[in-house]
Amino acid sequence: MAADRREARGVAEQPSPDLRTDTMAYEVATDLRALRAFVCAGAIARGLTAERVELLALAVSELATNTLQHTADGGRVRLWAEGDQLFCDVVDQGPARAFGRAMPAADAVRGRGLAIVEQVCDEVAVLAAGEGTVVRIRLAL
Repeated sequence: MAADRREARGVAEQPSPDLRTDTMAYEVATDLRALRAFVCAGAIARGLTAERVELLALAVSELATNTLQHTADGGRVRLWAEGDQLFCDVVDQGPARAFGRAMPAADAVRGRGLAIVEQVCDEVAVLAAGEGTVVRIRLAL
């Protein structure tokens, strides 16, 4: 995946999505199943392979779970494609997340979610925006 990171335009440099974006809000933990279905359907429609769709669903689920554990208001997910890249934003009002960490030890109870996101996506960036904290992930189609 590292080669993919160098070849593609950085996710932090990707312009904000436009009207071609699918968006879904989520507010409670029971919304996660619907959120995963939304992300999977949108990714398949844009040409992401089945294996990569599962990775995207895992990443979004981990990010949304983080939102639900650490914020009071839930968040939104946006999904769009540009060229041969699929982008997904997870937006919430929580603090910026710290990426670039190693996978926690096998006996650790918490802390794997963000490390998993980094491992399954081609690129991850955290952006501060007027709408809140945006975690933008990219996967090659």
